[in-house]
Amino acid sequence: MQITKREVREFFESVVIAGVLAFFIITFVAQSFVVQGQSMEPTLHNGERLFVDKVSYRFSNPDRGDIIVFSPKGSPNKKYIKRVIGLPGDKVMIRKRKVYVNGNPIKEDYTLEKTLGNFGPYHVPKKHLFVLGDNRNNSADSRYTSLVGFVSYDSIEGRAFWVYWPLDNMRVIDHESYKNIN
Repeated sequence: MQITKREVREFFESVVIAGVLAFFIITFVAQSFVVQGQSMEPTLHNGERLFVDKVSYRFSNPDRGDIIVFSPKGSPNKKYIKRVIGLPGDKVMIRKRKVYVNGNPIKEDYTLEKTLGNFGPYHVPKKHLFVLGDNRNNSADSRYTSLVGFVSYDSIEGRAFWVYWPLDNMRVIDHESYKNIN
């Protein structure tokens, strides 16, 4: 069997098209992410692989309860994954092992244990978010101002939406709703 110039050209065209499509998808649509550490336990586990939706925040802003991937200001070359607790203008504080947004305690059935320590109250700046890991007492998050602090909209990679690995734990990621907080 002889390979013709036409077959070689078609092969290279296919490789180039596949490369361009992969670049487009990774840049604008969805990207794979590996969870590193226990800061999002019990919702997400160390080593799980998931997809991050990079499209939805082009048309809408993040909402309370969304699980996002972002680059923290203290380590711009790293990627963190945390849950959105406070939106721009919100007043966030932690008192008596509870998280309060605008004076209201939020219901958090997804955390491992109650949140230790006191924090705030702080107002979330414009175009920024306040984020916490679900494993509150083992998470570098917005409470650590030099490492993470408030998360800028510009540093958000996207919204986590689907765990695809390991296969026996494949699932759609549950985003908590805090719509009743004013």
